[in-house]
Amino acid sequence: MMKTEKKMSIYLDNAATTKPCREAVKAVTDCMTENYGNPSSLHTKGLNAQLAVDNVRKIIARAIAADPACIYFTSGATESNNLAVIGAAGAYGKRKPKIVTTTIEHASIKRTMDHLEEMGYEIVRISPDRNGQITHEQIINAVDDTLKAALRPDTILVSVMMVNNETGYILPVRRAFYGIKKMFPQCITHTDAVQGFMKIPFKVSELNADIVSLSGHKIHAGKGVGALYLKKGIRLEQRIFGGSQEKGIRSGTENVPMIAGMGAAVKALCGNINQRYEKVQKLKNMLCQRLSEIEGVYINSGEECSPYIVNISVPGIRSEIMLHYLEERDIYVSSGSACSKGAKSGVLTEFGLNDRLADSALRISLCSENTVQELRILAENIEYAKERLLK
Repeated sequence: MMKTEKKMSIYLDNAATTKPCREAVKAVTDCMTENYGNPSSLHTKGLNAQLAVDNVRKIIARAIAADPACIYFTSGATESNNLAVIGAAGAYGKRKPKIVTTTIEHASIKRTMDHLEEMGYEIVRISPDRNGQITHEQIINAVDDTLKAALRPDTILVSVMMVNNETGYILPVRRAFYGIKKMFPQCITHTDAVQGFMKIPFKVSELNADIVSLSGHKIHAGKGVGALYLKKGIRLEQRIFGGSQEKGIRSGTENVPMIAGMGAAVKALCGNINQRYEKVQKLKNMLCQRLSEIEGVYINSGEECSPYIVNISVPGIRSEIMLHYLEERDIYVSSGSACSKGAKSGVLTEFGLNDRLADSALRISLCSENTVQELRILAENIEYAKERLLK
């Protein structure tokens, strides 16, 4: 009997989650089978678990040029973002009730801001300009002087994401935070760096960021673990009450296996961030070139976007239909942010896309393990789908 060739599975939804790397899986397994003590226990098993957690603190700190004492572990980026925003508002918001953010943030920031607005905080949301961009001048001075008033001394916090999770748009966090700190040094700066961490090299000192949110499962570690960089001297109101873990910033027994896995993934990726960026940039360029040859396919992610995310539209074919057409052929993409579970987030509209383009948008998110062959197969199937489904 003839052997059937195994069907190629093409995974292009890395902005939603990544496949855990071998190093992360081994670290998780080792902790679950050998180093399974509670870090708060006073015996040797507990001490070994605590040492494992502290070692990962050093690895993550080294990756962003931070002090290990400034790294705190959470259950993921959503908790990190909630803790950063609500924690800062609770610690400083009585005297400074104003917060500045953007209209293109992840839901974990957007809905947190909505919650604070209901509590009485004044939330200023910056939208992309007519070119679909948010400039550092907008964040510092504002369009039509609205932000000049927004960044007055009673502004407690400015929260701007590093890379948009739907289009890959890279926001001018570095330049904006520099200008803010120059004008209002007491204003707290926070960035959701989930789609930038381990993809775009950065140092927290150069970012002028007081708080940075990180995630494990976007960098080939497991789900259920994240981290928060908190600059020394910045206070956060506690959100989870219990023991004194993480210096009281975040109570609850540390998830040692997943923390170990995150550390292993960071260590594996840390030495070649620039090389991986260049490789993925070449993949993106090839894909965009191929897609541009297909009439009726629009590329929504420009040159100012991260190469790891390519957002496209095929007007006339709804996102979900194209997504499932590709899925039937073992090609996995998404119709937007995984957290929205298919519901429209409104981010693409904020970037200036009309309903026809937004309704047919697909997010193709890459990693350095993707290949030219995979992207050629993707483009071919998009072309076939367009010919078949539009008929």
